[in-house]
Amino acid sequence: MLKFTYTETSVHLEQIAQSLEEWITLRVILSVRTAQRVVLEHGSASILLPAHLVQLYALERAARQESSDLLEVAIADESYLEVSVKGIWLPSHSNELGVFVATLSHRTEFVLVKLWQETQAHIPSLRS
Repeated sequence: MLKFTYTETSVHLEQIAQSLEEWITLRVILSVRTAQRVVLEHGSASILLPAHLVQLYALERAARQESSDLLEVAIADESYLEVSVKGIWLPSHSNELGVFVATLSHRTEFVLVKLWQETQAHIPSLRS
């Protein structure tokens, strides 16, 4: 399962071994036990990847092997590709912040996370 965590300053992408159903069930149980509201919405999440990444061919190959329209790769501009994934959005108190979860093939999830991590490694730190 892929998990996108959207915060005020960034997005974090990770691959989790749990199934989507198990993760959502645990999230609902936590919400009930802590008397917190939980909202689940079908939606999509997107990330930008630099178009010059050497391993993009692996993502393109994995995207072609996906059995449905859960993943789309499109050209954003001359420098970036936009990768969109369909799944479940769990907003926090603000609709811009929250967690997005989706299930793709294990291989596609792995490739997407590796490309995202490579991109993050090249972003200069904002701290001095």
